[in-house]
Order: sequence, then structure tokens, then C-alpha cells
Amino acid sequence: MSAFENKEGQNVPSVSWPTRSGDDWVTVTSDEIFKGRTVAVFSLPGAFTPTCSSTHLPRYNELAKVFADNGVDEIICISVNDTFVMNAWAADQECENIRMIPDGNGEFTEGMGLLVDKAELGFGKRSWRYSMLVKDGVVDKMFIEPQKPGDPFEVSDADTMLEYINPSAQKPQSIAVFSKPGCPFCKKAKEDLKNAGLEFEEVLMGRDATLTTLRAMSGRETVPQVFIGGKHIGGSEELAEYLKA
Repeated sequence: MSAFENKEGQNVPSVSWPTRSGDDWVTVTSDEIFKGRTVAVFSLPGAFTPTCSSTHLPRYNELAKVFADNGVDEIICISVNDTFVMNAWAADQECENIRMIPDGNGEFTEGMGLLVDKAELGFGKRSWRYSMLVKDGVVDKMFIEPQKPGDPFEVSDADTMLEYINPSAQKPQSIAVFSKPGCPFCKKAKEDLKNAGLEFEEVLMGRDATLTTLRAMSGRETVPQVFIGGKHIGGSEELAEYLKA
């Protein structure tokens, strides 16, 4: 594999992508996405693959508001997959803050010089993992993963990109609320978090977690149980005290 060229200072490729919106085909162009805008892009080997689903995509989605607060108009995920696969992956990941671009023919990825052969995995031609910040169609910064065997994931992550854009950007703490439907105390805890302007992930008992999971993590069997930044806060009353402080 020859060395990848860093495209900083160059225009992104001019291509069109056939995408599916509901029952309609909609053509999206690179000019439409990049012209006159600041866009964060991350590209990866494939939808539904482990690293892409567990870390790469979710973290960009989680930090999307912080990117927006720091001058980024949109975050784009590009993969050499068809539009049906990308749409299904977006629905599965609930990544409402990310626009999914299906570079099914690999034209954009090839234009970036990052189309690689993963035939040994049965993938065919795919994108090497990378990220970039594009301003008015020109690559301002690129983070290309090192050329190692496998699928390295060291520099194209959301935190590295945000660090480049603004090293002092304030990242939100990760918040999880264990709850169950119809629980008034759970409802109050979620309302208190929303009123404080804090985003959170809801973990529904019986669907996302079991009583064993809740007991192992919190030492308790009642809901809600709230975790903020890796710290167990407790139930709704304890959360209220935490937010007041």
C-alpha cells in the first residue's frame, strides 16, 4: 500500500451521490454540502462494522452540538456503501445529528486518494479510515489513520477533531438514566435534566438492561438511577440535590 497523500489546502472531489429519502431518489452533490460551509467529515470502512458502530459514529453524534457551537455547520459520515445500507445503519444507530453519505461507487473516496482494497475480507473496495475539516470546499485539516494491518483507529475520532478546532471546547459529561415506563420519579429526573440543558441516554429496564445490571452498577434495585460522568448520582431526589449544587 503506497503512502496516502494529505490533501490539506486542496479542493474536495466534485461528485454526485444518489441517495434515498423515503420512497424517492434524491441526488446530493458535494457542492451542495461543502460550498460556503464549514463541514467536519469522517470516513470509515463500512456501515455496521464494529469500531464504526461502537465508537466512531456515536462519539461524533454525541459531540455534534459542541461542534456546532464551535463553527461547524454539519457533520458528514462517508462510507463506500449503498444508500439503503447507510439509511438502515443511521436508523439502527439513532444518529440524528449526522448526515450519512453513501459513496457507493467510491468516486469521492477515490478522489481523496483513500480507496483501498479489502478483498481479503470480502469487502471489495472501501475507504481507509480518516477525518477532515473542510472550509468552503477546501480541506483545512486531515487526520488519516496510520498505515497498519487491520483497521487502526487512533486519530480520526471526534475528540481529536474537536481538539483541533478548539482545544478549550467544553465537552458534555456522559449521562445515563436507568428508568422504566410509567415511573413518575423517572419522569421527574428526565425533566430535571432537560430543564438543566443536559442531554442524556435513557436505559430502559427490561429492554436495554436487567435488574442484575442495575444492581451490579448501582447497588440498588429501584429506578431511576442516574450516572453522570462515570459517577453514580442516585435517584430523582439525589439528582435534584446534585443539580441544585
